[in-house]
Amino acid sequence: MPNRRALLGAFAAGLILAQASLAATAQEKLPVVASFSILGDFVKEVGGDRIALTTLVGPNGDAHVYSPTPADAKAMAGAKLVVVNGLKFEGWITRLIKSSGTKATIATATTGITPLQNEADDHDHGKKDKHGHNHAGQDDPHAWQSVANAKIYVANIRDALVKADPAGQANYEANATRYLAQLDAVEAEVKAAIARIPADRRKAITSHDAFGYFVKAYGIEFIAPQGVSTEAEASAKDVGRIIRQIKAEKIPAVFLENVTNPRLVERIAKESGARVGGQIFSDALSDAAGPAGTYIAMMKHNISQIEKALAAGPA
Repeated sequence: MPNRRALLGAFAAGLILAQASLAATAQEKLPVVASFSILGDFVKEVGGDRIALTTLVGPNGDAHVYSPTPADAKAMAGAKLVVVNGLKFEGWITRLIKSSGTKATIATATTGITPLQNEADDHDHGKKDKHGHNHAGQDDPHAWQSVANAKIYVANIRDALVKADPAGQANYEANATRYLAQLDAVEAEVKAAIARIPADRRKAITSHDAFGYFVKAYGIEFIAPQGVSTEAEASAKDVGRIIRQIKAEKIPAVFLENVTNPRLVERIAKESGARVGGQIFSDALSDAAGPAGTYIAMMKHNISQIEKALAAGPA
């Protein structure tokens, strides 16, 4: 019959193993997939150390035209939570969800945001994508370009994480509160920079129409020869009209985007005499070593480039 010491030793060993098992379980991270880099940054900020994050479309990647890989399907299949932008930004995501067989909860980060419409107005004449589709009347998916909307993204992500991992509620809520305060601060910087640009110079050219929410929120006008998708093709008529507009209205600058081919904007700059105001980030972050490795860094970089190019007036 085992003696008392042996029994105590066995009990202690069992307790240690049980504690180790509980610790290992507690350290298991919630597998989360985000569709593209800007959304991934929001999820990372709120999820913190409790999640294992996979971002499908990485830095400088164009989610409009992305082609999912087998690795993406594997990540989706193993996820407990998938966070997407919605508003038809990721046209490929529904097929990927279906083909992966994932049982994950799908959270749409733009829930509660009233989308802007891509109207066929003076700044959008009949632009079609490579399939011949006209984008007039399409919801503009680039809602994150307004910081107020970014805060809605964060709240939706927080709530989705809490639902997927109730034990982490305090962590997710604390992370979200901290990050929301940071977003308030960066929005104040954006508004202050816009205020320093003379009202008659708050116009610029970008290659595709990704800044509609920024325009509405902050009182600056971006004119784009393409529509809300980088698949849209600008006609020669569109380009000619914009060049004439630049000259007539003395629009100071044109901006390159990290997800579009620079040749169209460079051509417009050359033929109109406007300066190239530098590169701004629309649909994707830069890599970590670049100027826009996070959403907050992106917004700071963009407004710095915009102020620098526009405040000085025409070239």
